[in-house]
Order: sequence, then C-alpha cells, then structure tokens
Amino acid sequence: MRKQLTTSVSLIAAVIAIFIGCNQKSAENSSTSQNADSASSSMKYGGFESQLKWGEHLITIGGCNDCHTPKKMGPHGPVNDSSLMLSGHPAKMPPPPVDRKMAESKGIASTQTLTAWVGPWGISYAANLTSDSTGIGNWKEDQFIKALREGKFKGLDNTRLLLPPMPWEDLRLISDDEIKAIFAYLKATRPIHNIVPEAAPPLSAMK
Repeated sequence: MRKQLTTSVSLIAAVIAIFIGCNQKSAENSSTSQNADSASSSMKYGGFESQLKWGEHLITIGGCNDCHTPKKMGPHGPVNDSSLMLSGHPAKMPPPPVDRKMAESKGIASTQTLTAWVGPWGISYAANLTSDSTGIGNWKEDQFIKALREGKFKGLDNTRLLLPPMPWEDLRLISDDEIKAIFAYLKATRPIHNIVPEAAPPLSAMK
C-alpha cells in the first residue's frame, strides 16, 4: 500500500513538473515572439516604434521647421513658434521689405520669420504643411511623393516646379518608406488654418 502511495506521489510530481516546464517554455516562446515582433517593427520604421515617430524624426533632422515654421524672438535669438508649427508663411505678413531688384540680381533675402524668400525666381513663401485643408489635409500620398520626387507644386501634373529654397532635388533621393513616414506624420499634425500667399514672379518677368 505504501509502495503504491509512493508511486502515485511520484507520478503526480512528474506531471506537475512537466506542466510547469511546458508553461515556462510557452511563456519563453511567447516572450521571444513578442521581442521578435517588436524588433521587426522597429526595423520597419527606421529603428523607431511607429511610422509617425519615424516621420517626426525625419522632419526634425531634415530641417523642415527651418522654413515652414514661423519664428519668434527668444532670449538667444529667433526660435520656432510652437503655436504655428509647420504652418508656413503667415497669411497676413507682408512680403520681405527689401529692394527686390537688388535681391533678385545679386543675392537672396528673407523675412525675420525665415518663411519668405527673395531671389532671381521672385518671391517664394514656405507652404503650410499641417493637416488643415489649407495645408496638406486634402493631399493624397501619391501627391506628396510626386512633390518630393519631381518637385511639382502641390504634387500635381502640369504645375510649376517648387521654388527655392525648397531642396527637392536632394529630398528626392530619400526612400519611398521615408517619404511615406514623413507624410503620415504631417497628416497627423495639429491643423492650422493658414492660407499662404501665392509666389510672385521675378520683376524681370513682370515687364
């Protein structure tokens, strides 16, 4: 009787050990799978946790705020106005107060907000890149790709080329995935209603 009891206890202990081992292995496999999925997702988005985070990173290191975000004076000089992030040249701000003839023939000048530029091409204004309808809120992804790949205004066929200082010739070299990440981030930005002025042709073309 004692021998049977000992055998039964041993069998129960073995079953418990096997059960615990299986559970531990299952947990380890699940953890490994989750880590693999996380790593795969990170690799998919340039090392970032999501497409939006990757897009935000690319916008930041790409210097998009340099021209597309109006500036305000800080204790150490001009800084980005966070309330107008990526909204482009303010609608009611007048053109740069410079001698256009001299600027167009000899160099480039910009406003104090760095959102409007004068040069041989005339006057160009930084576009509204926010998700508002006055920005890129109504754009399709293929429009954004065409704008960066071909330098087409508003990403549409039969439109003019993007004007300086927009460096589309360099930006066209980034990958499709990078462009899509940037677009996804811009579409998720806070919408800011701002109708940017139309570009002005050079004085020589207005004679």
